[in-house]
Amino acid sequence: MATPIEMADPAGNDFLADLESRSGRANRFFRTMANRPEVLKAFVPLYGAIMGRGSVDRRVKELVYLTCAYANRCAYCTAAHVAWGTKAGIGPQELHALETEQDGFFAEPERAVIRYARELTRTASAAATREALFEYFSHEQVVEITLVAAVANFTNRFNNGLMLQPEG
Repeated sequence: MATPIEMADPAGNDFLADLESRSGRANRFFRTMANRPEVLKAFVPLYGAIMGRGSVDRRVKELVYLTCAYANRCAYCTAAHVAWGTKAGIGPQELHALETEQDGFFAEPERAVIRYARELTRTASAAATREALFEYFSHEQVVEITLVAAVANFTNRFNNGLMLQPEG
């Protein structure tokens, strides 16, 4: 049996306690990352800068994140981002299409993003799909889309590597 990773106690970490207080619930991801408190303190603002307001709309960001989470079979990120994707306007049929790689269901700009995120996740290169993004997105937006895929793959690997499962 695999050894479960220890979770930090928010009573001993003011930053973690504040995060959980603001969200109103315990968070396995943060509690696990809090084993390295300085990393958690650096990660939260980085994640916010990438996933917060920017030049790419929330729906596109969630399509990218979910594409990566499904490709990596990350149960933790999938659970979180299905909820956030739904809030961003991604419907149940679209979620199923992402999970089963039925890209034809989406408009061409979204297909380009999905294909890019999937290739970047699988090959760490995306040479075959990157150019298609420039038909629909500015250079700033392509960088932002790439950052979303990068942070998704980071969290997917963190969660899968440490065998974190979704809350509840």
